[in-house]
Amino acid sequence: MPRILLVAGDATESLDTWYPYHRLREEGIEVHIAAPAKKVLNSVVHDFEPGWDTYVEKPGYHIPADIAFADVRPADYDGIILSGGRAPEYLRNDARLKEIVRHFVERKKPIAALCHGSLILAAADCLRGSTVTTYEALQPDVEGAGAKFRNAEVVVDRNLVTSRTWMDLPYFMREFLKVLRGAAKPAVANEARH
Repeated sequence: MPRILLVAGDATESLDTWYPYHRLREEGIEVHIAAPAKKVLNSVVHDFEPGWDTYVEKPGYHIPADIAFADVRPADYDGIILSGGRAPEYLRNDARLKEIVRHFVERKKPIAALCHGSLILAAADCLRGSTVTTYEALQPDVEGAGAKFRNAEVVVDRNLVTSRTWMDLPYFMREFLKVLRGAAKPAVANEARH
């Protein structure tokens, strides 16, 4: 049975974390939520309200972290998912997390980043030469890290799967499961519909 590391922290987006967690478990895949410390995380809900130029943030579910970054043995995992929300803004500065992410990059294991999760890949210098999608406000961040941005529901570039927001989760998980099963096609993208 595959084992997946799902990276989150306080202010992780609820859907960005719980949807992949439950979808993978539905497939019989073991999932461990990793965070800076083994504790109950405070998630958030990002939504769009009329009259706002950007998303709003509301309290979300409590999410128990299974393992602290310091205790993660990356070799024990077959893939990694970097959840979105505001958490990646500070998680990207965690030296141990960057080491963990580089393990997956160097060994070409399946990697997925949703929304702001791409900030962790950028900080770990793991985007250079890739084509990715992310929340559109982060386009300058991923391009500054050497990636090509494509506004699409999901982009698959070799072993890397990226999506924009929680609204793209069905496409994100479909493609991540294909990559995890070894059935992904290079550079698959579904163009944005809105």
